[in-house]
Amino acid sequence: MVSHTFDHLTPKILKVGLVSVADLFKIGIGPSSSHTIGPMRAASLFLARLSDVLSATDRLVATAYGSLALTGKGHATDKAMILGFSGEMPDNLDPDCAEEKYRTITETQQLVLPNGKVIDFCPATDVVFDKVRRFERHPNAMSFEAFDARGKSLRREMWFSIGGGFVESEDQSIDISVSPKDAPFPFHDGASLLEFGRVSGLSIAQMVLANEGVHRPQRETLATIDKIASAMFVCIDRGLKTSGELPGGLKVKRRAKILFEKLETSRLKNQRALNEQMNYVSAFAIAVNEENAAGSRVVTAPTNGAAGVVPAVLRYYRDFCSGADCDGIRRFFLAATAIGGVIKRNASISGAEVGCQGEVGSAAAMAAAGLVSAFGGTNEQVENAAESAMEHHLGMTCDPVGGLVQIPCIERNAFGAVKAIAAASLALQGDGTHRVSLDQVVETMRQTGDDMSDKYRETSRGGLAVNVPEC
Repeated sequence: MVSHTFDHLTPKILKVGLVSVADLFKIGIGPSSSHTIGPMRAASLFLARLSDVLSATDRLVATAYGSLALTGKGHATDKAMILGFSGEMPDNLDPDCAEEKYRTITETQQLVLPNGKVIDFCPATDVVFDKVRRFERHPNAMSFEAFDARGKSLRREMWFSIGGGFVESEDQSIDISVSPKDAPFPFHDGASLLEFGRVSGLSIAQMVLANEGVHRPQRETLATIDKIASAMFVCIDRGLKTSGELPGGLKVKRRAKILFEKLETSRLKNQRALNEQMNYVSAFAIAVNEENAAGSRVVTAPTNGAAGVVPAVLRYYRDFCSGADCDGIRRFFLAATAIGGVIKRNASISGAEVGCQGEVGSAAAMAAAGLVSAFGGTNEQVENAAESAMEHHLGMTCDPVGGLVQIPCIERNAFGAVKAIAAASLALQGDGTHRVSLDQVVETMRQTGDDMSDKYRETSRGGLAVNVPEC
């Protein structure tokens, strides 16, 4: 590749570093990336930072604030923090083992610390939901505190779950993946991403792959993508085979299995509807989010609440698109990572910050961009698809009924996936030229989120959450 100077394209200040594919797509458990995965990671990381006072630690207390407190019970935030205190991390945690471990801790009211020391732990008093206090830095705030046997505080830290399983401590960001100065293509928005492509002659997928080289050899990045794709397909298959009622008290019955079986029956009888493929896409998306609601293993994409959009569109590409192959799947993830990173850096992927437009809207933009890239579309077409998908999710609120990631979240993923495919199709029919840019729509999303009442930002205090009875 010809050497180029990109200094004029690099911003002096960035909200976060370049996001890696492995960070944006985290393999974890449901039901929420910001309310379950994030708190578990934060509690576990806090525990690891206690190494110098661990032998003196006799009590641990976790407190959730803001959105984490208001919908924490429905999102299993208490369970997540307790498992984090036991040293668990979501990426290697088996959901069945997690349930057993959680039950043991709550029944014995004891925690085993990493050094083998056993301490008393009472969830009723050692996990606190403070629904009053707010923090300007982020709505999803939590604190962890360690005490000695005399009740003296040994260490207290504030942590923030900023969406998609990303966490920050009060003194540093844990999830800044790549410093822009270290990356060959330090794009910070859609415009610089396109400009880097024009100057270098590379596709968006190729540039992201080059940036990933800061983390690891290319073969490891590709293996990571293959692992993420496999986890998504496994999740879909598991959801399509499972029936029953979802936990939480809303009595929501799984329907992905029934939808899929009806489609397969019609297909075998050659009684195919014109919208058959989109019906399959809906079943795929619903399958993933039913698994998420059940606390099973899913992949943040970019969040758990929006975890069904990208897998459903990816499965559509694999199962229904001529010429689909492994390289196309890899291009899909690389382009989706670029778009997700741009949105995360310049707005938010957190429902607690900007509503569901930042979750399902971002997921649809990522999936649309990924699909265009998989088909070999131009950089301009990729950006066009992402913009179009995000534009038509603007203003979407996050108002989960009962604080559970079920209504309207599960069905909403099906609509997000279908919109993503429509956006990709429209972009591929054009030459990439369009009036509204990705950067403009991302900034609009950010402003809309700022203006949105916190009733509609994952607090279950407005919208469907107050107009739909929980029983």
